[in-house]
Amino acid sequence: MARTTKSKAKPAPLDQLAELLGIEAQFKDARGKLRRTTAGTKRALLAAMGVRVGDDQQIASSLQEMIESDWHVGLQRVYVVCKSSKPIRIQITLPSNTAEITWRLRLEDGKENSQHIETSTLALIEAREIRGERRERRELAFSRDIPIGYHRLTIDEGSREAMLIVAPQHCWLPEAVKENRKIWGIEAQVYTLKSQNNWGIGDFEDLRRLADAWGPAGAEIVGVNPLHALFPDNPEHASPYSPSSRLLLNILYIDVTAVPEFDKCKEARAIVGSEEFQEELRECRGATLVAYTRVTKLKLQVLRKVFQYWKAVESTSKPFFEDFCKEMGGKLARSCAFFCLRQLFVARDAALGDWRKWPQEYRDPESPAVRQFMEENSDEIAFAAWLQWLADAQLSRASDAASSMTVGLYRDLAVGADPAGTETWFNQKAVVSGAHIGAPPDIFNPAGQDWGLPPFHPRELKEQCYEGFIELIRANMRYAGALRVDHVMALQHLYWIPESQPPQNGAYVQYPMEDLIGILALESERNRCMVIGEDLGTVPDGFRERMARADILSYRVLFFEQES
Repeated sequence: MARTTKSKAKPAPLDQLAELLGIEAQFKDARGKLRRTTAGTKRALLAAMGVRVGDDQQIASSLQEMIESDWHVGLQRVYVVCKSSKPIRIQITLPSNTAEITWRLRLEDGKENSQHIETSTLALIEAREIRGERRERRELAFSRDIPIGYHRLTIDEGSREAMLIVAPQHCWLPEAVKENRKIWGIEAQVYTLKSQNNWGIGDFEDLRRLADAWGPAGAEIVGVNPLHALFPDNPEHASPYSPSSRLLLNILYIDVTAVPEFDKCKEARAIVGSEEFQEELRECRGATLVAYTRVTKLKLQVLRKVFQYWKAVESTSKPFFEDFCKEMGGKLARSCAFFCLRQLFVARDAALGDWRKWPQEYRDPESPAVRQFMEENSDEIAFAAWLQWLADAQLSRASDAASSMTVGLYRDLAVGADPAGTETWFNQKAVVSGAHIGAPPDIFNPAGQDWGLPPFHPRELKEQCYEGFIELIRANMRYAGALRVDHVMALQHLYWIPESQPPQNGAYVQYPMEDLIGILALESERNRCMVIGEDLGTVPDGFRERMARADILSYRVLFFEQES
């Protein structure tokens, strides 16, 4: 008698759609219990991603669109491959009747090479029927000699183009770390540094002096908190882990008296020399906690006077400012416009601190209204950019003071940015505003955690050729010998919580881990900056092993590492 086998039931369209978009079906909690993602959570997170899931018909339609999108003809938007001794291979999608193709690769240094090949010589990976047309995924191979970097690949005279990112297999490490030599250093929250010179908050000159003092004592590392830009109009929103932008710096860390034009500006010196100012300064310096609002007022009123003086006189530094603005690109001008717009709207109504509540025409950074605002307020925007330039220059000097150390400055990258800040306004497509990241319930937090930070959209991040992630890594490796990546498990997955729902209603969402690690390794190598992953908490199986293979160092708490 013939034995019959039951065919495996096909997943429901909602489950298929969730899987395609990286929503994990289950996870093990801190007690080892399996937690399954509910249909309601899947719907809520898919809706947050912008997917239509209102009813079964919409779900089926969205699923079909997603499948067709994944099987579109041509190249993907971006490929990230690791350089090795083997040829570089990528997959392309073609109609089955394609007889031949011509590919052209333009390397980052401008060199080009191309080849005309018959499609039948390419290995067939998979085939599928899409809208009555048979499409094939085939493998395209390139020489292993392609250097690491960001290259452009086109097929058939440029009608299909992709970015080809060739990355090293490992992050950069100093020789002392490679050799497992013990090194030590200090860590300081910059805002807590005390000195006779600062104005009630630690600054970059204090950081420079700290490096000068500890270097001769044998320290090889100077670790700092995230230095990200916060909210000048709301100084009490002071957490460096909930910043306005991780691409820019906190202007409160500027040492006003170290600005070259300060000594030459009579108006600024007159303000600082007044009894009223000095009394306020003494109180800020003597405060137990940082008086953020008072310190901000002290610094900005003087810096405005220095800026007006700097603009009015001949200065050899002006070309350097212009070079800085060009190097930072459009993100600097737009971000500075955001700070000015936010200040304008908050003055009218405190609730307008969130750009999502602004008048509609100002919610888009590329809108005509924003462009007009930038033209009409160019001086105020230039002042904001000038402050970023000062902060950058002073951080550079602090880094130089630590340059003789094995590692030097050890910076910290927060896991996200505040939803009301400039980073989310500037790149809205890459950010999911309808969800927050956090952590599921565990032994220490039975209710779970909602960090109030919006996550990157994994698909949109890839659609943008990882531009947002690349800029983030570059900005925070600037002047650093090491970068600590907060909650590094985000390279593999993040716990998403639908907006207005409790943490227990969340689920893990996957990220393109191999691509992100590859980019991290490439930027690490180019910036000669080692990477340390903060991997405390619920760590996925095999994740630490993958970190180790990429030379991403693990973060450990000394108390738990001591031998009994």
